[in-house]
Amino acid sequence: MDCIKEAYKVQSETIIKNLQRRNMEGYYFDTREEAIEKVMSLIKQEDVVSWGGSYTIDELGIKKLLEEKEISVIDRDKAKSPEENVKLRKQSLTADVYLTSTNAITIDGELINIDGAGNRLAAYCYGPDSVIVVAGMNKVVPDLDVAIGKVRADATIPNTFRTNSQPPCRFTGKCSECTMKDTLCCQILITRYSKPQNRIKVILVGESLGF
Repeated sequence: MDCIKEAYKVQSETIIKNLQRRNMEGYYFDTREEAIEKVMSLIKQEDVVSWGGSYTIDELGIKKLLEEKEISVIDRDKAKSPEENVKLRKQSLTADVYLTSTNAITIDGELINIDGAGNRLAAYCYGPDSVIVVAGMNKVVPDLDVAIGKVRADATIPNTFRTNSQPPCRFTGKCSECTMKDTLCCQILITRYSKPQNRIKVILVGESLGF
């Protein structure tokens, strides 16, 4: 509906202003096709690219485009053993460009992420020269208090099926603040400012992407 798109544009304008205040670049595009084009324009041919576990990045088909352009990648999914997988996750922190999404973003421009292994959160904090965040407007929340609950309900539970993990929320549909081997809520990161300037680039999309 047009009214939804108009609402997205108004929200995105406010978010982008607040991202700039927080030393981050922000962009908004109506469609995923425009967003994909922008992502690819931010990656140079000589860059080495990697990514964290992200349904959004998978959904957009960006990995295939990188392969078609013969851009070097660090791809943990091609690991032949758990040990190699860990090694590649560590190597991804040395990539020139890191692709990811965010579990939630506030109107005030804060990025909220919950992770199991923590490699994705580590890349947010330090390592790759450029972090490109692609997020559908379904990830937008009014404030941090709402964000944590939304992430645990909308992202963590689906991720238990994606990762074949078995914490209690997989079976109850409700976070129980578990402390067990299979928990996916090991670390919670709030990114409220970027150093250096514009290292983090947030591309908002006027569609529902990921979870």
